[in-house]
Amino acid sequence: MSKKSLQEVHESVNTDNPKKWRRVFAFFGPAYLVAVGYLDPGNWATDIAGGSKFGYALIWVLLMSNLMALLLQSLSARLGIVRGLDLAQTNREYYPKWMNYILYGFAEIAIAATDLAEVLGMAIGLQLLFGMDLIWGVWIAALDTLLLLVLQRFGIKKMEAFIIALVGIIGGCFLVEMFLAKPDLIEVSKGFKPTIPSNEALYIAIGIIGATVMPHNLYLHSALVQTRKIKRDFLSIKKAIKYNFFDSLIALNMAFFVNAAILILAASTFHKAGLHEITGLHDAYKMLSHLLGSLAPFLFAIALIAAGQSSTITGTLAGQIVMEGYLHFRMNPILRRLITRITAIVPAVIVISLLGDDSVDELLIFSQVLLSMQLGFAVIPLIHFVSDREKMGEFAIKLPVKILSWIVCSVIVILNIKLIYDEELAVFNNPAITMGVKILLGVISLGLLFFLAGIILYPRIIKTKKLNFNIHNLPVQKDIKKTRPFKTIGIALDFSDGDQRVLNYLHLIANKDSAIVLFHVTESASAKYYGNLANDYEVKFDKQKLDDYKKLLHKEGYIHIETQLGFGNPSVSIPKLIRENEVDILLMAKHGHKGLADLLFGVTANKLRHEANIPILMV
Repeated sequence: MSKKSLQEVHESVNTDNPKKWRRVFAFFGPAYLVAVGYLDPGNWATDIAGGSKFGYALIWVLLMSNLMALLLQSLSARLGIVRGLDLAQTNREYYPKWMNYILYGFAEIAIAATDLAEVLGMAIGLQLLFGMDLIWGVWIAALDTLLLLVLQRFGIKKMEAFIIALVGIIGGCFLVEMFLAKPDLIEVSKGFKPTIPSNEALYIAIGIIGATVMPHNLYLHSALVQTRKIKRDFLSIKKAIKYNFFDSLIALNMAFFVNAAILILAASTFHKAGLHEITGLHDAYKMLSHLLGSLAPFLFAIALIAAGQSSTITGTLAGQIVMEGYLHFRMNPILRRLITRITAIVPAVIVISLLGDDSVDELLIFSQVLLSMQLGFAVIPLIHFVSDREKMGEFAIKLPVKILSWIVCSVIVILNIKLIYDEELAVFNNPAITMGVKILLGVISLGLLFFLAGIILYPRIIKTKKLNFNIHNLPVQKDIKKTRPFKTIGIALDFSDGDQRVLNYLHLIANKDSAIVLFHVTESASAKYYGNLANDYEVKFDKQKLDDYKKLLHKEGYIHIETQLGFGNPSVSIPKLIRENEVDILLMAKHGHKGLADLLFGVTANKLRHEANIPILMV
């Protein structure tokens, strides 16, 4: 398996352009894919809850979160540019296997929580626009599984352009709504003064931090910057770090504008009207029509769907990165997307079915708090890695940045510890909860604290130079063993132009005395149903065609020729024919169709590679 992160698009964007402005703009893009994670429907729920309950008081939390995000994303980009490794791969380099399994589990939980917010947001947007049942909206949200795969076929720059277009739609919708709401700018400016009015405000503030500084974005950014092809000299790396910082600065400030607009909109409409309990997207949609007219809720729903669609792409990429980085395991992108989406859909369907549509908004906020609780487990390793002068060289972060980074990390961790403490205190004071549950929660909390201490201390105790990042564990072989010559050669014919290509290669592996078996699989309706008892026109035609090829090979001097007709599905029949005839190597033509045609006509070659335990020469 390749060491490259996101191998399909690795170094696919050339940054070496003679025109300076083109060279600079070549670096712009990765941060926009990261920024959409800061605009997902989970952010909306926390922003609306904060604005309606506490007015403009929590705007400073958004600003602080944005500055935290800018710092941490720039560190993530630095790691990817300098080391050429993403955060998951670097964790695998530094930490022992058992720690990496736990970190991988936390990363997957964070991605599932992100995807849950995207599924719910998309479903709510469809419900608001078309009056669709929420459950049906959740299932329809599963259909965007193939969106990433379609976009990847057009290259990373086209994907980034698509994301920027969606961000533009979201920003445009809220720009119009801000104009309609006419917020009091003097009151808005007071919201930048740090205050926490209550414990409930702390819960929402932590949710805002979790919704803004997302763990999966740190993994994602460290991989996306590697899509840019740069020279490995000091000046080129330094310029790449600088340009990627500007990319992050612009993209994250756009995300801050949208999040601030949502909170300000909620504060200037709901809180101002005395509606302090508008914590959900449904309530916000309904009340906007009463307060701002019919255009506002329509724009709200459109922006919500755009946010859900854009965020689903980044969640899929992050899932691919953490799985390949931690487990050294590459999964089919379609299957990976299905697993991620099913993990989000199942809890959403269960909660909606049991508790009804009203539970969705609470589930959204909980998903963001859950994200915040995972954040420390991604941030702490990241700071360790970019501080390591032995691995980062001159690009290791300087002492002021290091101090600031640990302060940010401490704020995140301490806020989360306080949140867990407050929640568990409420559980322990609840007589309805059994002692066994209380003890279990206490043990889990202590375990998390010890593990947190472990990832802080481990790189300080164990020298990382003893840990080599080795993609392939097997050593170079000492010798090359000889295999016996091919005794029986199979040729799969499909009676197309490809047969000529296949026969042209026969002389490379066969001599005049080789045993050759010619295969063809009849796929007519009767062949699929009756098997070798079928005797329709197509079966007779195919037998005659095989005999014609046999005569051709006899004419070319080959002596031992057999013909075998298979019936039904080629990917099933050909392996069976190979086993029955004890074939040592198979020649076959590569089909010409791909993409959607694979779904229509089948993908015999891919299935055959797994079923047939012999060499296959595909021409």
